[in-house]
Amino acid sequence: MESFVASLNDVLTRFLQPIVDFANEWVINIGPRVGGEQIPVMVILLLGAGFYLTIRLGFIQLRRLGHGFGVTTGKYDNPDDPGDVSHFQALTTALSATVGIGNIGGVAMAIHYGGPGALFWMWVTAFVGMATKYSEVTLAQKYREMDENGNVAGGPMYYIEKGLGAGWKPVAVFFAIMLGFTAFLTGNAVQANTVADQMNSSYGMSQYLTGAITAVVVAAVILGGISRIGKVTSFLAPIMAAIYVFGAVTILILNIGAVPGAFMTILTEAFNPQAGVAGIGAGVFVVTLMWGVRRGLFSNEAGQGSAPIAHAAAKTDEPVSEGVVALLEPLIDTIIICSLTGLVIIVTNAYAERYPTEITLGGGDIAYITEDADNRFAAIEAPAELTIADGRQVTGVGAPLLAWHEASVDVLYTDEAQTQPFSGTVYPDRGEAVDAAGQTYTSLYGDAVENAAPLTTQAFAEGLGTLGEFIVVFGVLLFGVSTAISWSYYGDRCAHYLFGGKATLPYKFIYVVMHYFGAVMPLAVIWALGDVALAIVIWPNLIALIFLAPKVVEETRSYFDRKPWEAYRRG
Repeated sequence: MESFVASLNDVLTRFLQPIVDFANEWVINIGPRVGGEQIPVMVILLLGAGFYLTIRLGFIQLRRLGHGFGVTTGKYDNPDDPGDVSHFQALTTALSATVGIGNIGGVAMAIHYGGPGALFWMWVTAFVGMATKYSEVTLAQKYREMDENGNVAGGPMYYIEKGLGAGWKPVAVFFAIMLGFTAFLTGNAVQANTVADQMNSSYGMSQYLTGAITAVVVAAVILGGISRIGKVTSFLAPIMAAIYVFGAVTILILNIGAVPGAFMTILTEAFNPQAGVAGIGAGVFVVTLMWGVRRGLFSNEAGQGSAPIAHAAAKTDEPVSEGVVALLEPLIDTIIICSLTGLVIIVTNAYAERYPTEITLGGGDIAYITEDADNRFAAIEAPAELTIADGRQVTGVGAPLLAWHEASVDVLYTDEAQTQPFSGTVYPDRGEAVDAAGQTYTSLYGDAVENAAPLTTQAFAEGLGTLGEFIVVFGVLLFGVSTAISWSYYGDRCAHYLFGGKATLPYKFIYVVMHYFGAVMPLAVIWALGDVALAIVIWPNLIALIFLAPKVVEETRSYFDRKPWEAYRRG
C-alpha cells in the first residue's frame, strides 16, 4: 500500500506543481505595482473589504465586542428559537475550524518566509476581519433555509443567490464548488498533512499510519452530522485552546525581558523587513505583507465564507445576535492565540536556529535556490546534479544550492552524528547522492532550519523542554483533527446546495479518502494548493459582502435599536 501511495504521490506532485506555479503567478500574485513592488489584488480586496465594512458598521468590532461575549455565554438564549445548535456550539464549531494548524504551523510559516513583521499584518487582517466575519454571519443567518431533512442550510451561496437576486446564482454555484474544493484541501488535507508531519518529526511515526488513524476518527464523527460535530467541538475546542495558551503564556513569562524587544521587532520589520529566514524575496516589503495576510486569512478565515455555514445553524431568529458571536473568532484565533505562538517563536529565536536534521533527498521539503549579487535568494528548478566537496556546497552568485525549507544547508554529512562530511554528487531527479567511492545515499544529514508546526515545537521545547514539545504535539493532533471535522460540515453544505441531500454521504466518503492522501503528500504542495483555493474562493464572497453591506447595516441598526435580547433574558 505504501509503495502504491508513494508512486501516486510522485505522479500527483509532478502534475500539481505546474498548476500551483501558474496559480501563484496569475491568481495569488497578480496585481498593480506600487513603488516598484507588486501588490496582489487579493490583498487589496481582502483588506479593502474589511476596512470598508469596518467604517460602514462604525467599528462594530470595538463597540459590540462585549455584547458578543454575552450572547456566546448563553445569557440571552431562547431554547425555542429555530436552529440546530446553540450560540456556543456554533462558535466552537467555527473556532475548531479556525483555531488549529494555522495557529501553530501557519504562524511559523509566516515568520519563516516573511520575517517577524508578518505577524503585524496577521493582526491587521484579523482586526478588519472581525467586521468581515460579523457581516458574513449576519447575512448567513438572514438568508438561511431548512433542507428536506429539517436541518439548517446557510452560507455565502445562499446570501449571494437570495440577497443579490437570481441573476447571481452562477456566482453562488461557483462559490459552492470552490469552497467544497477548499474544504478538501485547506480544511482537511493540510490538517492531516501537518498532523502526520508533526508525529513523524517528533516520534518517527509513519505518515501513512498517522493518516489512517486520523481518517478513521474524522469519519466516525462526521457521519453523525452537525449535532455530533457540535458536541465534540464544544468539548475539544476549549480544552485544547486552554492547554496551548497556558504553555505559551508560561514561556513568555519565563522570558518576560525579551517580550518588549519581540514587539519592537515585529513592528519595525512590518514596514522595513530584513528577511524571512528562508531568504526568498529577502528585504521586500510585499513578501512580508503577503505572508502575513495569507496566513492571517488561513488562520481566522474572515472573508473566506466558511464559518458562516456553521453559524447559520445556530438557534436564533435574530441574525445580528449570531453576527456578534462570530466577530469574536478573529480576536480569539489570530490576535490572541496566533500572537502567543509568534511571540514564543521570536523570544526563543527558534526561527533563526538550525537543528540536526535528516535531509531526505527525495522528500517534499527539499528545494534548490540560488543567490544573487545582493545576497538575495530565489527558488530555482532542480539542477541536473550538484557537486559537494568535504560536505560543503559550491557557493557564489548564481550557484545552485541544496536547501531544506528553502534555506541552504551549510555542511552535509553521511551519518546522523554528523562526523563524516559527504563528498560526491547529488542527483535531484533520482533523489540520491553518490560519493567518490560509489556508495549511494537517499538521505544526508546536516543542521537545517525548521518550518511550520515542527518550528513551533522547537520553540516550545526551548521554552519548556519536553513538556513544551508535548503541548505542541498534543495541540497539533487535536487542532488538526477537530479542524478537519468542522470543515467536513462546510463541504457537506456545499454539496447539498449543489446536488441536494443525496450528495452528502458520497461527499463525506471522498472527504475521508482525501484526508488520508493529504497526510502522505509533500507539505509544500499541500499548503500551496490550499493557498490557491483560498485565493479563489474569497473573490465571490467579498464582492457579495460589499454589495450587501447596506443590508448588514440595516439589520444592525434594527437589532440594536430594538434591543431584542432583553426579551430573552432569563429570570
